[in-house]
Amino acid sequence: MIELIEKAMLTAMGAVSLSQKKAEELISDIRQRLDLSEEEGRELLQRLQDAAKENQAKLEELAQQEVQKACQRMGLVTSEEFDKLKRKVSQLEKKLKAH
Repeated sequence: MIELIEKAMLTAMGAVSLSQKKAEELISDIRQRLDLSEEEGRELLQRLQDAAKENQAKLEELAQQEVQKACQRMGLVTSEEFDKLKRKVSQLEKKLKAH
């Protein structure tokens, strides 16, 4: 039963991270309704927080990948590529001035 509730909570939470206070209030309410011990409530809270952090990290990574793909499709260069080009132009300018 706890696993079913945990899955439902994770689905409802989605990528949203709960603040510590709100999470504790939520767990306290669930604990009372399901007659869970303090330890079971803490364990459930920890699992939910860990899952939220993991989901957030995955979403951030996916977002970053999508931004990179969009930049590539638009023909934009990365800051590393731009810095490399600046160095190359600078070197070429020095060579031209030397001649």
